[in-house]
Amino acid sequence: MTLHRRALLAGTAAMLSGSESAHAQQPAPRLPVRPQTGETVQPLPQAAPGAELEVIDLWPELPPGGGGPFRSEYRFDETLTGVVTGVVRPCLLVIRPQRPNGAGIVIAAGGGYLRIDIGNEGLPVGHWLARAGITAFVLIYRLPSEEWRDGPDAPRQDAQRAMRLVRWRAEEFGLDPDRIGVLGFSAGGHLMGVTATDAEQDLYDDLDDADGLSARPSFAGLIYPIVTMRAPFDRTMTSRRVLVGDDPPDARRRAYSVEVQVNARTPPVFMVQASDDRIAVTDHPLLMYAALRAAKVPTEMHLFERGGHGFGLGVPGSPAAAWPALFMAWMRGHGLLKS
Repeated sequence: MTLHRRALLAGTAAMLSGSESAHAQQPAPRLPVRPQTGETVQPLPQAAPGAELEVIDLWPELPPGGGGPFRSEYRFDETLTGVVTGVVRPCLLVIRPQRPNGAGIVIAAGGGYLRIDIGNEGLPVGHWLARAGITAFVLIYRLPSEEWRDGPDAPRQDAQRAMRLVRWRAEEFGLDPDRIGVLGFSAGGHLMGVTATDAEQDLYDDLDDADGLSARPSFAGLIYPIVTMRAPFDRTMTSRRVLVGDDPPDARRRAYSVEVQVNARTPPVFMVQASDDRIAVTDHPLLMYAALRAAKVPTEMHLFERGGHGFGLGVPGSPAAAWPALFMAWMRGHGLLKS
């Protein structure tokens, strides 16, 4: 059954209001409007990693809210090692498998919300997923540090729009709309975490028929994620400062803490962390695990003895290098890798 946001919201409203009809409040149906189609990424002068990939612009015009850096030529800036900044036109880089199995994953690489390290996390992970038959979409999201007017909500808007676009174009990519999930790393883990737990909070006005679909992923993989902004676990100084400031009130800390947003509608979650991670300390996944367990959300968590932070697919031979195989086994166990 395809997840449809209006249907989900109507169901929630009906439960809250008893006999009131939520469907009566839905707007009249509109003729289909298709967003921009994919094209090849305009290569940067350095022929940066991923420049040959198909791209889907998230927004048909300017992103919501306004602000941000100015660039006249490129969607974003990127180094030769795949570090992205200066995001003007948020988009998805598409990595198609030779034999798609119907599953799709939107990937958010980390970088403390100051940059996006697609060279270490986004592109290698996307190619690994494609080899397993999974269509991968590497998310290039706006960075709150680049003075977007909607601040910390700008990347959340991009993530919600990305999920809706991929789900809306599922037939085009040979995807099952109910097997489209997310995979996030570090700050990207925070972004994908709030996308999975707080999907029903609309952060922008509908643009087209794609925005009628649910932004909630079917499953979520959070790899060494930033989870909480609450003291005394807010040692992720960069992400915390960008999202909530240096001395935020408790209400703001809670608003951007993923574990606080967990509810019974949160999809199944897979988590990975190294015990020697000094940036996203193990309290982060432990808090998330406790919240998921309390909400009776299916979850699996792996804590490795060594690995540090930012290990991507894992250094060969290290304990953390076991997580990709464990993630595939978890997906298989949830029926997400059907032919």
